[in-house]
Amino acid sequence: MPGTRADVDCWLTDMDGVLVHENQAIPGAAQLIQQWTDQGKPFLVLTNNSIFTPRDLAARLRASGLSVPEESIWTSAMATADFLASQIPGGSAFVIGEAGLTTALHEAGYILTDTAPDYVVVGETRSYSFEAITKAIRLIGGGARFIVTNPDATGPSNEGPLPATGAVAALIERATGKSPYVVGKPNPMMFRSAMNRIGAHSENTAMIGDRMDTDVVAGIEAGLHTILVMTGIADPAEIERYPFRPDEVLSSVADLIDPQPTLTTGAED
Repeated sequence: MPGTRADVDCWLTDMDGVLVHENQAIPGAAQLIQQWTDQGKPFLVLTNNSIFTPRDLAARLRASGLSVPEESIWTSAMATADFLASQIPGGSAFVIGEAGLTTALHEAGYILTDTAPDYVVVGETRSYSFEAITKAIRLIGGGARFIVTNPDATGPSNEGPLPATGAVAALIERATGKSPYVVGKPNPMMFRSAMNRIGAHSENTAMIGDRMDTDVVAGIEAGLHTILVMTGIADPAEIERYPFRPDEVLSSVADLIDPQPTLTTGAED
């Protein structure tokens, strides 16, 4: 694990609550991304959201004022596809999810089918179908392996919380008696696959997040330098509730911007 921030050469960062909040860039985020780009530091923006493709997310970030290329975005859907391709190359899956997940699985060489699939994969979607959930339960009962992109039980909306992947997975788990394997945060598998993507190693990689229960604990378990920012979910009271600590607690990503050298004119008094 890196002893100090000075040892860090590669960066992983959460998106919502760290770089953006309600589709607005958090002050300092654009400058930090530019700093990493100028310094040639490999970085990935991570999200547990499996609905959107990297292209969708890059466009969303661009609209908020952040320039992040799609190849610098890593989603739980991509991590799931990467994991499945390593387990059963060219396998098959029945999917409950949207374009972010189906695209990632197709790009990993997977066939999507409801006939004797190797896996049932449940991800985020805006419209869970009772028919699809029933199909998933029957396929898992028939021997398909149960995979979930992320454990989040609820997601945000303008009207209030929405049931999310974890809630639907709990329904399927209760009906089948089978527990899923969850790939996204807080599984450190998500960080390991992200580091493989950019050729990073745990000894010189940092993770910036806004949640103790996902970003920080997974970063610690993956052996990363962990930085918690206070622009999202976490507050001082939440930090006190956990038996582990991040390496650093910062007000925001603005605290990671290198100070600009003071210019001198050379004029004498």
